[in-house]
Amino acid sequence: MGRDFSYIARNCERAVVTAYLDQRAHGTPDLPAFQACTTLYRIHHPEASLSEARRLVAEWVDHHITRAPTGNANG
Repeated sequence: MGRDFSYIARNCERAVVTAYLDQRAHGTPDLPAFQACTTLYRIHHPEASLSEARRLVAEWVDHHITRAPTGNANG
């Protein structure tokens, strides 16, 4: 879980990904970490609905963590 996410341009996206990784690294299960990150997003964007926040957080976690490249490509 020690990936460098400094290339993420949007501050909220970086904050959410960093918070999720930090929580997981400290033993927080997936769902509570996801819920905390959804709350974090909504604190900074109170205009966002709960479903919108969940969708964005899920997309960011999926993109930057679940589907992130794990090493150098062969070839």
